[in-house]
Amino acid sequence: MNDQAFFNQMQKLVFGGPLGAYMGKFVCKLSRQGYVQYTVYQKIQIISKLSQWLQEKHLPVKDLNEAWVKKFIGCKEKRNGCLHRGDRATLKQFIQFLQEEGIISAPAPKPQDSLIEIIENSFSKYLKQERGLNQATLDNYLPTVHRLLIECFGKKNIILDKLRPQDISGFILRHAHAMSIGRAQLMTTSLRSFFSFLYQRGQTATNLSEAVPTVAKWRFSELPKFLQPEELRRILESCDKKTPMGQRNYAILLLLARLGLRAGEIVSMTLDDINWESGEVIVRGKSRQEQRLPLSDEVGQAIAAYLRHGRPRCSSRKVFIRMLAPRQGFSSSANVCTIVQRSLAHAGLDIDFKGAHLFRHTLAANMLKGGATIAEIGEILRHQLPSTTEIYAKVDLEALRAIAQPWPGGKL
Repeated sequence: MNDQAFFNQMQKLVFGGPLGAYMGKFVCKLSRQGYVQYTVYQKIQIISKLSQWLQEKHLPVKDLNEAWVKKFIGCKEKRNGCLHRGDRATLKQFIQFLQEEGIISAPAPKPQDSLIEIIENSFSKYLKQERGLNQATLDNYLPTVHRLLIECFGKKNIILDKLRPQDISGFILRHAHAMSIGRAQLMTTSLRSFFSFLYQRGQTATNLSEAVPTVAKWRFSELPKFLQPEELRRILESCDKKTPMGQRNYAILLLLARLGLRAGEIVSMTLDDINWESGEVIVRGKSRQEQRLPLSDEVGQAIAAYLRHGRPRCSSRKVFIRMLAPRQGFSSSANVCTIVQRSLAHAGLDIDFKGAHLFRHTLAANMLKGGATIAEIGEILRHQLPSTTEIYAKVDLEALRAIAQPWPGGKL
């Protein structure tokens, strides 16, 4: 069915009710967001029923709001037993569309956000504007803060100055045992940042960040996980470059493997960050740092192939777009990590560490084996501190054997 015939059919579905006049724009919006005709048809069906219900109730469109939609859902469930999957989301989506178009009023603001929401929003603003942290970091910090406040205060009044060191240590002890060392360290880092923020704002009389215990992890106690050349080749070859998803994933994996980008840096990359004439890409790293990295022919061709043949048409300026509607950029670095995990599975590799940093570690290990210095590796990986790069010295086992001292009383 062509677009015009499909559009005419959609209009007929709601022609008898007051919502028919707004279907044109809504259908066009759904189409731009990448929804297929079958999905659009399903969405319009529930809106058609809503339109008929409004007509029966003699309710004008301008009075439509979430409360009336809730009543409509209740009536439909009584008549038919239940809604179809996705109907609630569609109705919410349509209400938001009407609000954006100015057809109905936006919901009145809540009388007052909960105190936890106010605290979290203020902390989030501080992390973004004053600390310069990206959304991926906020996504790691805020859940810990939320859980702490819920456990310490529950439904009682939140009085931050009543928090005590034993509350903090008890919280960490309850949760740290179920986490990896890295996640436990992230939890304590989140809490230190939060308590420093409260102290700076005068919401606590003492700086409780000093009461957050340290999670022990001996530096250099483990070898960084990295891929062997054959494993990396298998992962890259597992992408089906004949499909849009395969083209996208291949470009992402090359950016991880060849440039050592972090997952969050790939998520935030926009079309404006790529300078095709100079063969460079702007990388927006931690703490709002921006650096220009050269695009090799291999990486550039992979990105170009995706942009020409695989990237869905949409209004987003992000380079990498979801394959399913609504067509928009990735929401967080977790999307990139999921691509890595699936690529490892497709390549038949069962590796303990399945994060996007696996490719970053691999690049560093290969550079070291190729004769690069620790300083050069740190420059490519954009480490702020030399100590961050030092762990990769352990990868060159042959060089370490050459400087190892004999064990007293025995052979090495």
